[in-house]
Amino acid sequence: MHIKKYTVAAFILIVLVGWYVYAFITQESMSIDFFGITLPSLSVAMWVVVPLVILYIASVMHMSFYSLLGSLKLRKYEKDYEKIIEAVMDAFLSKENRSHLFKTDKYKLLGSLIDNAVIFPTQEFNVISDNRKLNEVLSAINNIRNGAVADLKKYSLSPSNALVIQNERNRYKKGDISADDILNAKDRYDVSLRKEAYVDFVKNAKLEAIEKYKSYMTKESLLIILSRINADANTIVIPNDSLIQFFKDLELDSNNYIQASKQLSHAMLPEQRIKLFETLSNESDIAMEAYLFTLFDLEMLTPAKDILDLSQPNEYMRFRAYASLKECGKNFNINLFV
Repeated sequence: MHIKKYTVAAFILIVLVGWYVYAFITQESMSIDFFGITLPSLSVAMWVVVPLVILYIASVMHMSFYSLLGSLKLRKYEKDYEKIIEAVMDAFLSKENRSHLFKTDKYKLLGSLIDNAVIFPTQEFNVISDNRKLNEVLSAINNIRNGAVADLKKYSLSPSNALVIQNERNRYKKGDISADDILNAKDRYDVSLRKEAYVDFVKNAKLEAIEKYKSYMTKESLLIILSRINADANTIVIPNDSLIQFFKDLELDSNNYIQASKQLSHAMLPEQRIKLFETLSNESDIAMEAYLFTLFDLEMLTPAKDILDLSQPNEYMRFRAYASLKECGKNFNINLFV
């Protein structure tokens, strides 16, 4: 019962009781001794009303106390609800080390589940009309997914955050930032984005600049660099020593080395190409098949045969097959065997 309504009802009851006693019971006055203290003489109706007033005051205090307790408990739930929304927002934003403190048991369980779960809105999930902050997060996520740029600074996300990376990628694609900007600010951009920018950077950069940022070298960027050697456009001259270092900086398998040799077959001088893969094969057995491929591709059959003769019978079987066909006068393209 609301205190205001209770007060009105109590006031009406007290007035009616006092009126009834005064009008129909007695109109006399009397005094009362209270612990040796003689109280003033009052109408009997007033003495009847006094306990009702005291009861009213006590009951109001009682209700106010429990109303305050209820308000405090409700306040805890409201605060925890706000924290749950924050936890969901942090989960949507893929924040690291998420931890929220809750005061109510039910929200503690729910909050713990959210803080330790990967939650991300689906493509169809847009906005929730009654929560502005959550709407802003959802709007930012949808904008980023659609290729637009969103303001994420207020969320204090790390450069390695997936949303930050995609957002900066969108900025890069729109031309708001250049490959040079990304490569020069290594603390601001994630290494994966720097490697992506490096792929575009090496398409036109000079050798000195390529070597400056070679720590972002990938297999894709290496092939682009190789394609520029003696090319008609954006040509670049790279000594074997620099190329060898590029290869060493990557973890390549045999097929990667062969693919590199194929790329170099279009424009690199045969002598330089042979020397390059000879050096690589001397430093790593993984590059030996690429060296054999290079020799066979350039019709250097004698040195290729010498390598096969010195190797184990079960090694380089596809090249042995190619060499045998050559000895039989069969001419096949070496690319069919790799």
